[in-house]
Amino acid sequence: MPTDQNAGSSFMEVEGQRIEVDRKGYLLRPSDWTEAVGRALAAEQGMEVLTPLHWRVIEFLQEYHGQYERPPTLRRLCQKTDTDLKTIYQLFPAGPSEGAWKIAGLPRPPGCV
Repeated sequence: MPTDQNAGSSFMEVEGQRIEVDRKGYLLRPSDWTEAVGRALAAEQGMEVLTPLHWRVIEFLQEYHGQYERPPTLRRLCQKTDTDLKTIYQLFPAGPSEGAWKIAGLPRPPGCV
C-alpha cells in the first residue's frame, strides 16, 4: 500500500481512491471506509481473508462507534458478537484495538498510543 507523508498523515490507495490515515494507519475519516478499505487494512496485518465472523465483529464496532463514539468494553464486544476473548484474538491477532477497530475504519481509540 503506497504512502505519502503530509503533515503527520499518510495516504493509502484502494481501488484508485486515496484514503488519509494517521501515523498508525487508522482512518482519519471513518466515512472513507468501504469493505475494500477494510480488506486492505486487514491485508496490511497479514489477514488475507475476512470470514463472516470477522465481518460480524467489524459491523458491531462500526454500529457501536456510530452510537457512542468510543470503543465498547471487551465484555460487550464478546457478548454482542457471540464470541469469547480468545476467539477475538484469533480473529484479530493484533487485538481488538490495533486489529479489529482499525480494520473497521474507526479513528484511533482514546488512550491508544
